[in-house]
Amino acid sequence: MSAIVLDQPQTHHPARNIRRTVLPNGMLVLTEQMPHMRSVSMGAWIASGSRDEPASENGLSHFVEHMVFKGTTSRSAQDIAREVDSIGGNLDAFTGKENVCFNIKVLDDNMAPALDVLSDLVLHPKFSQSDLEREQSVILEEIKMDEDNPDYLVHETFTQNFWKNHALGRPILGTVKTVSSFTQETVFGHHARRFTPESIVFSAAGHLDHDRFVAAVESKFGSLQPSGQGSRDAGSRPLTHPHITLKKKKSLEQVQMCLGMPAPPVDHPDRFAVYMLNSMLGGGMSSRLFESIRENEGLAYAIYSELNPFRDAGALSIYAGMSLENTERVLALTLAELRRLKQQAVSDAELKRAKDQMKSNIVLGLESSSSRMSNLARQQMYFGRFFSVDEIVRSIDQVTPDDTKRLANQLFQPELLALTLLGNLGSMKIERTHLSC
Repeated sequence: MSAIVLDQPQTHHPARNIRRTVLPNGMLVLTEQMPHMRSVSMGAWIASGSRDEPASENGLSHFVEHMVFKGTTSRSAQDIAREVDSIGGNLDAFTGKENVCFNIKVLDDNMAPALDVLSDLVLHPKFSQSDLEREQSVILEEIKMDEDNPDYLVHETFTQNFWKNHALGRPILGTVKTVSSFTQETVFGHHARRFTPESIVFSAAGHLDHDRFVAAVESKFGSLQPSGQGSRDAGSRPLTHPHITLKKKKSLEQVQMCLGMPAPPVDHPDRFAVYMLNSMLGGGMSSRLFESIRENEGLAYAIYSELNPFRDAGALSIYAGMSLENTERVLALTLAELRRLKQQAVSDAELKRAKDQMKSNIVLGLESSSSRMSNLARQQMYFGRFFSVDEIVRSIDQVTPDDTKRLANQLFQPELLALTLLGNLGSMKIERTHLSC
């Protein structure tokens, strides 16, 4: 019997030399061979994040992400650090709303020891009681630190109210109450439920040979037993809640503003037109909000818009920080730009700038093995297929001024808008009628 048995055909993507193999236990291994590189980046992606947690376990995905670095059944935290340093590796992890990733980047000569450390972290964490108690204290400090950061706090307040009563609105870090409640049993239970073959996508990019790499991964992960429960809980579809939230914090010098609205999910057919719309609205120094509010009026230092698409929903939000006396003016100018995008089609020149910016970001973003490793995993998890750069460029080029105007009219509806203001607000009052666009 061969080392690798496929439960579906092995596939090959010639344009980017992407290959895909399913291990006997159901775990997916993706690689992109980049022969001109001297590095290899690899990552174990868990297909669930903070939105897949019950309310009582909010923050558990992030907590477990921290805990795996505290030692395994065969390595102490110090052993892990020394081994990674000895091979000049960059070991990292992050937790998102919909996934968790553990990744390492090394020279191609050090691929085997890097895989050994990474697989040990993911598969055999120790979760000792003393480490658990120390890490609870660390994360409680992290929560306090973020609450002292006004930029973070206004976004978190906005998100919690926008996705009210849904896991998508809860903080990735969790709360003081939930993090303090975690026990060894909680942590081990989460690891057993989430770190399963059907939930893991193992991606790698760089100077590697697919078949040899897959055999190496299979030797580490092949004994991991499938749970038979699928990769994630379906969960309820998130509903947005238009709201106006004024949160007073007298210690702040500036008022922080977050104005947002529902946006399409990550795989929506209109996604490229939405990216263009966001780019023109507040995606850079030539964007409308930056030019109007910062350059022409001098009312704010930081102002931008951003898209946060998820698997079944999304949000487009606008952030600005300004003085109390400029707040109503900044809000009015922001709404005026939304209105203008609804009423007038953008010029070909402005749309071309947004297209060229996005194309450059995509191409430049694929110049490292680590970004390609991430790109592989994300495309697999959200689309189940891989898009070539040429295919993406064609999709970008197909966006027209009429597309962006149509989407502006769909998205920028006053009754869908949500607003959060944070700061020393005094007697300020904002009514729903103030959000006309």
